[in-house]
Amino acid sequence: MAAAPTPQPLLPVTNPSAGGGGLTDSALATPAFQLFLSRFSDTARRSLADRRPWTELIDRSAISRPDSLSEATSRLRRNLGYFRVNYAAVVAFSLAASLLAHPFSLLVLLSILGAWCFLYVFRAPDQPVVLFGRTFTDRETLLGLVVSSLLAFFLTSVASLIISGLLVGGALVAVHGAFRMPEDLFLDDSSSVSSGNTSHRLLSFLASPGSGV
Repeated sequence: MAAAPTPQPLLPVTNPSAGGGGLTDSALATPAFQLFLSRFSDTARRSLADRRPWTELIDRSAISRPDSLSEATSRLRRNLGYFRVNYAAVVAFSLAASLLAHPFSLLVLLSILGAWCFLYVFRAPDQPVVLFGRTFTDRETLLGLVVSSLLAFFLTSVASLIISGLLVGGALVAVHGAFRMPEDLFLDDSSSVSSGNTSHRLLSFLASPGSGV
């Protein structure tokens, strides 16, 4: 009788997800990340629908010097309610221009945001953080991210660039809102309600999944 063939030895199988890009792929595939992208795109689309025509914003015939500080404050308050989305775009453009003028600081900021997204916010609960052969707990990961963010912000020019960009954008909005006469703006009840809901829409993508927003 012929001898039975000797079974071949089993070879170890490596899991591709255990490599360097496994954590990133797992974070991108989490339902929280997909829900964030869906809410962000929906929020951006609905918010942009509330923007006013830019020709109306830069109408030179409606620019005049306010007679008093109280009138300037009243103008600014009404213009903020009417041009809310346009003003947000002006501040965002000012911040983007400040960061784009310093590519290294922009790279540092993107690295910080990426680390927070893929190592903590959108990381799957069953996917631990493993660096240099050591597994880090959630508390250790959070502490490391906080310390790294503080060092990156205050040891580089990232913090000063963000503050300066926001200040410049806020100054432009304040000057325009104070000098733009709002008497020709048609602010009926439906427009006021729409303006009041815009700020809620701009941040609705940050709501928790169970909030029902």
